Amino acid sequence: MPVPIHGADGLRTHANRSLGASAWREMTFERIVAFADATGDHQWIHVDRERIAAESPFGAPIAHGYLTLSLVAGLFFEVVEIGGMKMVINYGTNKVRFPHPLKEGARYRLALALGDVAEKGGGWIEAIFVASIEIEGADKPACVAEVVYRFLPGA
Repeated sequence: MPVPIHGADGLRTHANRSLGASAWREMTFERIVAFADATGDHQWIHVDRERIAAESPFGAPIAHGYLTLSLVAGLFFEVVEIGGMKMVINYGTNKVRFPHPLKEGARYRLALALGDVAEKGGGWIEAIFVASIEIEGADKPACVAEVVYRFLPGA
């Protein structure tokens, strides 16, 4: 169940706290190929099963780093339920790392914590979230990112 965050006060209340995690999902080869097709990045470590079997130290197709990062946006609202805002925008990232490959067939989820919350003028509030794409059974996440969202409070 998502954590309800209502308005600016809700953001401030949840600052510097863990917000929980999404449900587990499975990374599929079809998703990896679709991302390769969408971006034009068909590097063999992602899509060439024969070469992967012969040469890859990973032993399986791996998700692109940017595919892994993009999972944050899709799972964000599974972890939090935002209310009392006219608008919510993804403002960018401050830091992104890919400590462990996300392989085809692996189960992953988003773990989310809210860091700093600050006024940005014009009524906007900026919130820094620490987003981790965790891999079931792995000692390191596939991705850790400081993601920046801006919120415009109101009905």
